[in-house]
This record gives sequence, structure tokens and C-alpha cells, in this order.
Amino acid sequence: VQLQASGGGLVQPGGSLRLSCDASGFTLDYFAIGWFRQAPGKEREGLSYIAKLSGWTYYADSVTGRFTISRDNAKNTVYLQMNNLKPEDTAVYYCAATNMATIRAEEYDYWGQGTQVTVSS
Repeated sequence: VQLQASGGGLVQPGGSLRLSCDASGFTLDYFAIGWFRQAPGKEREGLSYIAKLSGWTYYADSVTGRFTISRDNAKNTVYLQMNNLKPEDTAVYYCAATNMATIRAEEYDYWGQGTQVTVSS
């Protein structure tokens, strides 16, 4: 079971990025997939998850209205579309998988390597 996050980079404030979480060794829609981030000196923050099978979605207040999570079952990939990015969105972003419907990081069993997102002018 492997997850790989990609799509990070440097973007100006107000810009957009789309992160991808590619899975291998398992079928993504049998798991809830969450996106998390961690900035230097800060605790890991749960941003969003998409529930298994139903596709129900959750967003943290900090990203509601700006970020959108989606799943492409054919590609076995989950995306995080990030719009109107702010400097405070700068962090390493991770995707993870769990059998539960939760944003609690401790409930996630499988984690991908992170991808750096830097929002700066």
C-alpha cells in the first residue's frame, strides 16, 4: 500500500494549485482519503477528507470555500484543488488513507510523502 502526493510548488498569493494523491497496491474508493498539512513549528492540521464509497466530503474551516477534494476512481487518484491561496497556506501537504470517516490524523493508517506548497510573492 503506497500513497504519493504531488503537485506542490511555489505560487503567488491568490493563485491556485492542484495536488494529487496517487495510490498503488489498493483501490482508493475503499478508503477515506484525507489531506493534511504541517507548517514549520506548527502542529499537523487536517484539511479535508473524502469518504469511501459515498464520496461525502469534509472541509476544515480554514479551507472551506477555497479547497475542493475530489476522487477519480479510474485513475485511483484523489485531488485537492486549492484556490485563492494565502501565505498562511505554506506547508508540506500530505495525503493519507483510513477505513474510518474522520479527519483525526491518528486514525489514518497509510501516509504518503509530502509535497511542499509555498505561497509567496
